[in-house]
Amino acid sequence: MEFTINRADLVRELALSQGVVEKKSTIPILSNVLIEAEEDRIVLTATDLELGIRTACPAKVKKAGSGTIPAKKLMDYVRLLPEGEIVVKFGDNQWASLTCGKSKTRIAGMSRESFPELPEMPALIAQLPVKVLAGMIQRTIFSISAEESRFTLNGALLLVRPEGLVMVSTDSHRLAAVEAPLELQLQNNEPFRALLPRKAMNELMKVAAESAEGTMMSFAGDENHLFFQIGDRLLIGRKLTGNFPDYERVLPKEHANVIVLAKDVLRGSLERVMQFSDERSRAIKFRAADGEVTLHSSLSETGESEETITVDYNGAKVDIGFNAQYILDFLRAIDEPSVTFHFKDSGAAGELRPAGDTNLKYRYVVMPMRI
Repeated sequence: MEFTINRADLVRELALSQGVVEKKSTIPILSNVLIEAEEDRIVLTATDLELGIRTACPAKVKKAGSGTIPAKKLMDYVRLLPEGEIVVKFGDNQWASLTCGKSKTRIAGMSRESFPELPEMPALIAQLPVKVLAGMIQRTIFSISAEESRFTLNGALLLVRPEGLVMVSTDSHRLAAVEAPLELQLQNNEPFRALLPRKAMNELMKVAAESAEGTMMSFAGDENHLFFQIGDRLLIGRKLTGNFPDYERVLPKEHANVIVLAKDVLRGSLERVMQFSDERSRAIKFRAADGEVTLHSSLSETGESEETITVDYNGAKVDIGFNAQYILDFLRAIDEPSVTFHFKDSGAAGELRPAGDTNLKYRYVVMPMRI
């Protein structure tokens, strides 16, 4: 196999494979990227058996063929080369020779025969707007459970319906639910439901960042996998198994009190006050009283902090304990300048929503803490 490729094109596509390849795998071939040269392009494939990505970019192919090279080593080297064209040639011994100007390098590869085959994409379920899906991921990914034993919570629930998309995540201490109203043409007009792993969500955001506004994605799924095709890029993720909790039962039906807060003001106050909270629980006290909201934290060995924010509120005095980090995660995920905080009493869950008109219906529920 021999081809010539523009360095910038190769770096761009290789970068997308870095989050997929296994860096400490007991199966050495999974640390490699498969390169296939055909006609006027090369196709790059990487997988860790749970997640796979296939991308393509233009190249001048002198001799078609395929081979594998360690993905990180190739990326680290190519990134340091000057702008220009790179000539890549694979020998019969699986070594790859790279020539760029006066730079010449040989990298030990492995046979293509031992590289896993990715599943074929099945029939299309729907066309989805890439940026909308990425925005939904941004608003839910931080609520996914980090406990591996709770595997059904190690991803987000994705619902594809004729009337739009729904994505929900929870770690049982908080729940993020976002809905995008869309008119979707579904295969057989039947809703589709699946658990999308966190790693696949991260890679989808990377691919979306490379896509232009208004780009559409071909979405499909079979018994075990989910497929996301954007142009020449195909991301394949293995579904999580198990039953996701009934999230609609968790979403509060009503709240007695609502306060509107400026996002940046609330965020700044939280970041300062939480410096004097416990490093594990990040517990702070939220007090709503006549015309103000007070945030308070204290640690016997280091000190205490309190800030008051003026608000439009004339309801009952309510004290609620929250994990400040959970609230900050929400504030950092949204673009809107204001948020509404919905609450009932010290024993009920609080809820945050972006204030004003938004294309996404977003609800974030946080369970209270005892302080």
